[in-house]
Amino acid sequence: MSLFFQQEEGYYSLTKTGTITLIVIIIALVILTAINRNKAENEAAERKTFSTRQLVFSAMALALGFITSYIKVIDMPWGGSATLCSMLFVTLVGYWYGPKIGLTAGFAYAILQFVQDGAGYILSPAQACMDYIFAFAALGLSGFFNQKKNGLLKGYLAAILARGLFHSIGGYLYWMEYMPENFPTSLAPLYPIAYNYAYILAEGIVTIVILILPPVKHAMARIRNMAAE
Repeated sequence: MSLFFQQEEGYYSLTKTGTITLIVIIIALVILTAINRNKAENEAAERKTFSTRQLVFSAMALALGFITSYIKVIDMPWGGSATLCSMLFVTLVGYWYGPKIGLTAGFAYAILQFVQDGAGYILSPAQACMDYIFAFAALGLSGFFNQKKNGLLKGYLAAILARGLFHSIGGYLYWMEYMPENFPTSLAPLYPIAYNYAYILAEGIVTIVILILPPVKHAMARIRNMAAE
């Protein structure tokens, strides 16, 4: 246990060995996935899960999402931030390719976010799952709306609301002790919801305003066509 985790003031954090091991595991999983994909393509092309184009566009979207997640417009004191539309790039994968690939991309992004931020402090495996794995993987739920009218807007909204739900559940279970003393006690059950949706909806509103602009809508439609070709 001490080789991979260290404990300090009730928190668990990954050691350098643990971080390196986690990264190696992620790389190994990516390689194994690629190998299995190639085997599936050779055996039966119609059974393949990801095409080369899907992999390229999904990787580009996740890379943009990860990069923009560092550009924080609002940085909350106990974790969480409104970024430069980083959630949009992750939800685009589901919008392009549906829920199966969307949720897979969301899970991959969740691992990246965990390594980026979550590995710094861990209260428990369940807390890590709520705040990182489940929350960010939920961005892939946009895929369930990819065939609907205004599917990008509907999928994006559903995805970010689902992300906020998991963060709020984690807040109820693990972070209530950080509630400000001046927050009304009678409204304590609303604190995790107010805290988490404050930054998620702030980013979401700005992103939606951008998406409804005619030039952006046209550009998104063209990119989707390119991703699907």
